[in-house]
Amino acid sequence: MYLSVADSEAFAAVDRTTGATASRAASSEQTPAAMSGWMIALFAVAGGLAVGNLYYAQPLLATLARDFHVGEATAGLIVTITQLGYAGGLVLIAPLGDLLENRRLIVSVMFATVVALIAAACARSFGAFLAASLAIGVTSVVAQILVPFAAHLAPPERRGRIVGAVMSGVLMGILLARAASGIISGAAGWRAVYILSAGLMTLAAFVLLRALPRRQPAFALGYRALLGSLGAIFASEPVLRRRAAYQSAMFGTFSAFWTSVTFLLAGPQYHLSQTQIGIFALAGAVGALIAPVAGRLGDGGHERVVTGGAFVFGTAAFALTLLQTHIWALVGGAIGVDVAVQTSLVLGQRAVYALDPAKRSRLNTLYIATFFCGGAAGSALSSVAYARFGWDGVVVLGTALPLAAFLFWLTEPAPARVVP
Repeated sequence: MYLSVADSEAFAAVDRTTGATASRAASSEQTPAAMSGWMIALFAVAGGLAVGNLYYAQPLLATLARDFHVGEATAGLIVTITQLGYAGGLVLIAPLGDLLENRRLIVSVMFATVVALIAAACARSFGAFLAASLAIGVTSVVAQILVPFAAHLAPPERRGRIVGAVMSGVLMGILLARAASGIISGAAGWRAVYILSAGLMTLAAFVLLRALPRRQPAFALGYRALLGSLGAIFASEPVLRRRAAYQSAMFGTFSAFWTSVTFLLAGPQYHLSQTQIGIFALAGAVGALIAPVAGRLGDGGHERVVTGGAFVFGTAAFALTLLQTHIWALVGGAIGVDVAVQTSLVLGQRAVYALDPAKRSRLNTLYIATFFCGGAAGSALSSVAYARFGWDGVVVLGTALPLAAFLFWLTEPAPARVVP
């Protein structure tokens, strides 16, 4: 990326406000020379398990609506509440990665997730399940503490590849969670999904406690100053604001598709079981395979054009699902939407992480929290659209969002050329 003098002065001003410059932060923290393949895999698996908790409910919405005696639109609130909880956790918990010792923070938040998962499994009313879903959303932000931690541990010459590998694990967790949830629910009931996840999260927490190195960040002005710096950072970073807007639209598209397609597949047109819906969701896992490819294209200087192409591709993929009577059209749309969303995500995260290492957790917080609000809006609007207009209404919403991102992308200034 190319930064102007004004941008550099803005960075310095924010650092003076928070009392910690990037250079002081870098000098006060020890960075290991390398990360082993085993450690990278551990970060990827733990991140995938954590973020997967946000998506277990999506293929279960029809079943949860029946069990809790609520309508489909009301059941869709589960996804919305979970994502809003995640956005809240990103603002209140994830920035602590720039303040508290990282290993202890990660393990503590993971055990809180275990408690929330057990509460969901034991819920006997819709209100209790919503409350547990909110807590699951808030605490699942541990994935967004793990990713900046991995970026810190990675040596500069391998940082892009390592973060890309960890993000592939996180994305795979997002995409496989729906499939696993549907299959497990079909075999053992929906409560078993949350019990099994609680067990896996407990195991992951103990492994991380033993395997992770200690890391004490340099920021020492306290929690209030940490949160207070978020507004200044957001205001000073135009790249962050633009990328957050892009991904808000794309994640809204993603959430709109996966929230409502469950109702379509379980409805009178297809009559699919929970297990069959879980198998359908495996199509989305193809999207995770694009993450390393997108990262390499970004490293090669093609970030801007590939971003615009993702918006066009996402619009076309969602439009394909207008052929809703053909299962191949829904599968193709699922793959295309996920590929477009993950491409935009990886390129956006690459751009945001390059801004300032000392503020990486807070930059990540602002980026992810903003677009998860977009995802929550997409879930809520798609539930209403499906209840009133059927799948056609969802397609209108799902194509309008990436199209809006593309129109905004047209206003993005071309990067400055470097004169040899």
